[in-house]
Amino acid sequence: MLKVTLAQLNYMVGDIGGNIRRMREAAAKAAADQADLVVFSELSLSGYYPGDMLDEPSFLQRLDSGLQDLLAATREFPALHWVVGAPTRHKGPGKPLHNSLLVLKNGQIRLQYDKQLLPTYNIFDERRHFEPGADTAKVLRIGHCQVGFLVCEDGWNDEGADYATNPFSRMGDAAPDMVVSINASPSHLGKREQRHEVFTQAAARHKLPILYVNQIGGQDQIVFDGASFAVEPEAGVVFEAKRFEEDIYTLELGDNGRFQSVDGAPFQAIPVQGLPTMEFYRQQIVLGLRDYARRCGFKQIVVGSSGGIDSALTLALAVDALGADNVVGITMPSSYSSAGSVDDSVDLCRNLGIKLYEHPIKELVTTYARQFEASFGEPLKGLALENLQARARGTTLMEFSNAFGHLLLTTGNKSEVSVGYCTLYGDTNGGLGLLGDLYKTEVFELSRHINQHAGRELIPQVIIDKPPSAELAPGQKDEDSLPPYPVLDEILKWHIEGQHLPGKEYIQAAAFVEQLRQQPGGPETIAHVQKLVFRSEYKRRQAPPMLRVRPRAFGTGRQMPIAAHYE
Repeated sequence: MLKVTLAQLNYMVGDIGGNIRRMREAAAKAAADQADLVVFSELSLSGYYPGDMLDEPSFLQRLDSGLQDLLAATREFPALHWVVGAPTRHKGPGKPLHNSLLVLKNGQIRLQYDKQLLPTYNIFDERRHFEPGADTAKVLRIGHCQVGFLVCEDGWNDEGADYATNPFSRMGDAAPDMVVSINASPSHLGKREQRHEVFTQAAARHKLPILYVNQIGGQDQIVFDGASFAVEPEAGVVFEAKRFEEDIYTLELGDNGRFQSVDGAPFQAIPVQGLPTMEFYRQQIVLGLRDYARRCGFKQIVVGSSGGIDSALTLALAVDALGADNVVGITMPSSYSSAGSVDDSVDLCRNLGIKLYEHPIKELVTTYARQFEASFGEPLKGLALENLQARARGTTLMEFSNAFGHLLLTTGNKSEVSVGYCTLYGDTNGGLGLLGDLYKTEVFELSRHINQHAGRELIPQVIIDKPPSAELAPGQKDEDSLPPYPVLDEILKWHIEGQHLPGKEYIQAAAFVEQLRQQPGGPETIAHVQKLVFRSEYKRRQAPPMLRVRPRAFGTGRQMPIAAHYE
């Protein structure tokens, strides 16, 4: 029998001392539970992912010192094995570092396994800094068990489709009693279910029980959801840790190769279906914002409240993350703002319990336009005048942020950001975007879910029901410039995410687009949307980070050139 504590923790990149403290506290609990080993996640010493900090000599020196501190900490619990992730020095040709798994015990390194498969797709770029490990399996006897070890991507290629080597196959040949896989697996829609499928199949194929340990927390645009799990060859996933929360849990691997709780009770199979989509979005965005604000030193949030659905949802999520006392809204009516927009902002902020400031921009816009004409001999009109209003609002929000130290959240959604329906240095101003990976139709759906989750009307129904409008011109509606959002969003899903879409979404989006092609004007609509996406890349490059919730997000997940010829 082997007693194992999984430590699903929230690490901060570069906070080596803080990460060690978190690990030591978890190790103390593991020792109290009389565990044989405690398992931490990938790159737990440095945090995932340090990026080009790994090129800085001072950071590498801190890592070296941190490893010595970690070894010293293991002496406090001399009977306990620690499984940790850390960058380590590579002395041969190639990159100067390995992404390593270390097994530590009583001040000694008992085993080092270097990650073999270094992903360079989507948001990952590990080959930039790390040298692949040797094509071999590593096992270690702990008590009466032979334990094998893998690092994240090494466990995702058991069918051998993506890499020339298959570490899991090597591990199967070594025939351990259990495999420990440490991971830094970012969360997105469908990812939990994908993990379960891949490792359930691998466990069955090699007849090996697997303990999969992940981290939680927000790091810039990405969020880790935790959801560590144990999987058995026949029963599949039988245990799952909390999602979006730290969790330290001790379980046992029995002599029969089955996982059980420390009181001897067997686990039951875990349902395949996880959180409903909208609840998943809510929890992922809330955790991402909370950690981003905390780690960047912001305690309060400011959002421009237009009376529209995007700013309303952004404010509601901000309150969920940081509390009503730490969120303020600013309504900035112009000549074209309806009275209802201001009233709706008042009702929204009252429902959320936050302070709302009113800062009209009519005189600002008039004065600027007058001076522009005096200086350049042409009056501002059309799109230039519309953008001036957005930039007056953006400047006001940035000045408030500078003056009072609040983090400004931008409110653009994925539909608008995709086609450039936003104003640079206006509504794109801010330090973080919460909705930048949500399509407009999902914004409406999540807003309804927020009200259902709260059990009351946080976001006024009138805001959810009103036709979307930027209110930068008389009677303006979004559909004056764009296809209806249910049409636009399906085209965008098909064009931007394609086969990266989870589940049946790709089939649905592809079928929708094919059906649209057969309709009068359909091919022109599709081509127009694609052209807008191509032409808006320069805007997205200048946008703030946007929290990732879907498989293919803008930013590092979709790298397209600005100056290019697109068909």
